Amino acid sequence: MDLQSKPGSKNLKKRIKLLIGLGNPGIDYQDTYHNVGADFADFFAGQNKEKETRIKSAKLFEYSAAGNLIAAKSLTFMNESGSAVKAAMTAFKLKPREIMIAHDDSDLFLGKSKFSFGRGTGGHKGIENAIKALRTKDFWRLRIGIRPPEEKIRAKAGSFVLKKIKPGDKKILESLFREIAKDGKFSGI
Repeated sequence: MDLQSKPGSKNLKKRIKLLIGLGNPGIDYQDTYHNVGADFADFFAGQNKEKETRIKSAKLFEYSAAGNLIAAKSLTFMNESGSAVKAAMTAFKLKPREIMIAHDDSDLFLGKSKFSFGRGTGGHKGIENAIKALRTKDFWRLRIGIRPPEEKIRAKAGSFVLKKIKPGDKKILESLFREIAKDGKFSGI
């Protein structure tokens, strides 16, 4: 896990008030690599059920309030994620610096993750749309690796992001989700 040293990164727990996971809605996209951000938001909310105060669905996102953190997921398609992120941020009266967007990252190998702040899109259309909607890139990101570590020739992300997650890969992701959720930099936010 890599938490880049940015202003206030030591106080990440105190800074983040909203975790929003990106993905695509609908059964056709369920359990695909492109949905790991939304899957992490669901996992995190499930891990904090004892703190859960409510689960609600808004037009563009659904959320569960768990202690000091709101765990949400976008109900829009990936390339339109900015509207859901902005709606959630506005609904909870937050600043971009107080949100973390969880999403798939095809530049990281499966089982790896990185926290980052204020970075470019890296070609991710959901993040590109969020930056456009928020008019800033000054928000936290949880980048969850989905690239197959065994690939010999680097495949284009479009060739695998919408594929169903393999059972073995699902176990790797679940283990990673547990690690991230219990990480001292992130848990109990």
